[in-house]
Amino acid sequence: MSAVTDNRALFGKLATVAVIMFGFGYALVPLYEKICEVTGVNRVEQADALPANTQADTSRWLSVEFDANVGRGLPWSFKPVETSLNIHPGQLAQVTYEVANHSDRPIAGQAIPSYGPAYAARFFKKLECFCFTQQVLQPGEVRRMPVVFVIDPELPKDIGTVTLSYTFFVVEGATRDAAGV
Repeated sequence: MSAVTDNRALFGKLATVAVIMFGFGYALVPLYEKICEVTGVNRVEQADALPANTQADTSRWLSVEFDANVGRGLPWSFKPVETSLNIHPGQLAQVTYEVANHSDRPIAGQAIPSYGPAYAARFFKKLECFCFTQQVLQPGEVRRMPVVFVIDPELPKDIGTVTLSYTFFVVEGATRDAAGV
């Protein structure tokens, strides 16, 4: 009789732990989204706000380098048309990236930016970017896409080069929608 009681108590404890773990896992998604919203991390689908100081700092030059990559399994080529640009911090600039779909089907992709040094991300303000939306490329399509940006003049003076790198990843599930299936 005590073995049955012990098994029920153990089962009750295991069920409680399972419910708590499920609740914790369920709460992680909105918690993660709120943390990202507050910190500005993982915010790729909207334009950045202009810096408070919109005057170009003509007393110094900044080299901006551009890089492009595609995720594994994505049959696209992707490259910056211009590989570098010299600008004054605070100066509005535009560069172009080129992407091509080498497959025989429509594919949806999303570009995710990264910065070097990572600290520079706070000062790199994208006003227009193909990374804000998913890109659906038809078979054989080649597309040129602009990025309009300004680097906040508050960027520390010891940073002379900033690298903007994009990686395109396939958007699973969107490919079927792109094909109209």
